[in-house]
Amino acid sequence: MNAPPPSLLQYPYAEPPPPGEAVEVAPGLLWIRMPLPFALDHINLWLAREPDGRWTAVDSGYGNDTTRGLWEGHFAATLERAPIAHVVATHYHPDHLGNTAWLAKRFDAPVSMTQAEFLTAHALLDQRATHALPDTCALFMKHGLERDQVEALAARGNAYARGVPEAPRTIERMIAGDTVRFGGQDWTVIPGYGHSPEHASLHSPSSGILISGDMLLPRISTNVSVWPVEPEGDPVGRFLGSLASFERLPGDTLVLPSHGMPFRGIAARVAELRAHHDARLSELEEALADAHAPRSAGDLVPVLFRRPLDLQQRFFATGEAIAHLNHLWRTGRATRIVEPDGALRFAA
Repeated sequence: MNAPPPSLLQYPYAEPPPPGEAVEVAPGLLWIRMPLPFALDHINLWLAREPDGRWTAVDSGYGNDTTRGLWEGHFAATLERAPIAHVVATHYHPDHLGNTAWLAKRFDAPVSMTQAEFLTAHALLDQRATHALPDTCALFMKHGLERDQVEALAARGNAYARGVPEAPRTIERMIAGDTVRFGGQDWTVIPGYGHSPEHASLHSPSSGILISGDMLLPRISTNVSVWPVEPEGDPVGRFLGSLASFERLPGDTLVLPSHGMPFRGIAARVAELRAHHDARLSELEEALADAHAPRSAGDLVPVLFRRPLDLQQRFFATGEAIAHLNHLWRTGRATRIVEPDGALRFAA
């Protein structure tokens, strides 16, 4: 969902790096950008120079030929043919994990990520343990997504495997509060919940930098959705709870997000995100109060998203509508009704 344009953030860079080029955001820490085949058309990746001249890559981009071609250019120019010694993955989503196994194999490099993200990636690739596409289709049908849209979703097949052709086979596990060393600095793992199972942001106190992944984005709010593995979960509550860890960081922290521009003003951005979700929840409450009958998540997607949606956007919008309705239900602000046929509806 789009958030109000930030007004209290400072942007130290006027432009992102062009494709195939890099910008140094701190001594030995480079920013590169890769394209994505979606409406959200880019991801920021980070390269940290090690004291021995090798490199650590934080996130890896979508696993397709376009991104790998750009990586080849960076191997020759940006990295000056020095090897990648370490790959860090903030979470399992395809734009972050897509080339991680490819990089790890190419350079015989270890991969650091949290265990929940590692296991989720493999469950999606193997279509196991309620991570299969039919499970998502069944969940969305219960929540009122139109049958033709569910059928179109099913016809896509395993879209995750197109973005992550292979997941790492082994990892060096990161846990909340761990210290991970790369680029000659210690980085503290700050966990984030709601957007993904065990997202890892990375904070360097010595340099005053936060690699935020998708937990803090400057101009959009990250997707927070319900998925079939936890159909009655409250990812909105978990996401909002996670924000407390970030607002305690120093005010002059340079935030390096996965999408959008690096910024300063972390407390202001957290406040904006809280206000954004409060507003969306209030709009849903009002829509339920005005309704003459219980409403499904599918009915209420237009309340949260007032623009035309393509299939990819509809997929995430439905998950997000369920998440916000579940939060209202879990916090006593709405009633959930299970119909005789299993369909789920919500009422004031």
